[in-house]
Amino acid sequence: MSEMMLSALALLVGILLGAMFFGGLWWTVLKGIASPRPALWFLGSMLVRTGIALAGFYFVSGGDWKRLLACLLGFIIARVIITKLTAIQMLKEAGHAP
Repeated sequence: MSEMMLSALALLVGILLGAMFFGGLWWTVLKGIASPRPALWFLGSMLVRTGIALAGFYFVSGGDWKRLLACLLGFIIARVIITKLTAIQMLKEAGHAP
């Protein structure tokens, strides 16, 4: 596979890892608020999300800094998207239509 294709694939995997990480964070906040033991939700979620993200970065990079950088860029893109989606969702729940 060409270097450009591998970088594009790393970017896509980074977006998926970011969506899992930040989407999982939002889900954890929703569950943790309603839980009688929120510390377990937040600690458990942090460990699982961080472990999956780090393992994903490790396997995607394959020791190549360019693929690692592409994956990180995808991760950051997912962060921006999830942040905007959750802000829109919060506005809708508060009764303010965007």
